[in-house]
Amino acid sequence: MADTGIRQRLAAILAADVAGYSRLMAADERATVTALDSARAVFRTQIESNQGRVIDMAGDSVLAVFETATGAVSAALAVQQELDALGNSVPQDRRMRFRVGVHMGDVIEKTDGTVYGDGVNIAARLEGLAQPGGITVSESIRTAVKGKVNTVFEDQGEQTVKNVSEPVRTYRVKREGAGVSQPSPAAGEIDLSLPDKPSIAILPFANMSGDPEQEYFTDGITEDIITELSRFHSLFVIARKREWRRSESQV
Repeated sequence: MADTGIRQRLAAILAADVAGYSRLMAADERATVTALDSARAVFRTQIESNQGRVIDMAGDSVLAVFETATGAVSAALAVQQELDALGNSVPQDRRMRFRVGVHMGDVIEKTDGTVYGDGVNIAARLEGLAQPGGITVSESIRTAVKGKVNTVFEDQGEQTVKNVSEPVRTYRVKREGAGVSQPSPAAGEIDLSLPDKPSIAILPFANMSGDPEQEYFTDGITEDIITELSRFHSLFVIARKREWRRSESQV
């Protein structure tokens, strides 16, 4: 049988794209293209420094393949850290933030260097699950790099992703000792980010009696529950009518 030059192998795949790319382009095309070129240079440097190879940088996306899972995760962490530093001088609503997905799986590699297969598809789906400025990896990556990279893995549970028959267990990755990166709200927006603690939402009770004069009774029960739960430092209490109360301020 003739050698087609196509080989199947296990590899770590990194997929990334820009969150809100169309919005950024609509606001300022020239600035967005300049920022994208700078980001691509960061990706290329970190990928190549960690035994990786850039496969494609079409549009606002990045696809790379690595010899090791450790290299892929190290590159992803370094990229996000460097891009975050570059964006410090840019207004929040104009910052370019990438979502990164990393997976280890089988790929089919052609002689021209392009790769295909489920491994690539899953990495792309993980990218879509990542937060802007964040990294999401699969169970295979977490297992391969645990104890080898200075990271913390936050379990996101099993996720059903498009064109993949089995659910994929995913993890949010952050550098050890650092908090989860949450972008600050743009001007006029409400910060709805949650702290790293258990949260509970309290909704108003309904008055089932039909007597409008009993409304004060149901309101009182709701307020009492909010007040009592807010005494617990370990809880983040979300009150009704979009009023967000942090328990630290309630004691």
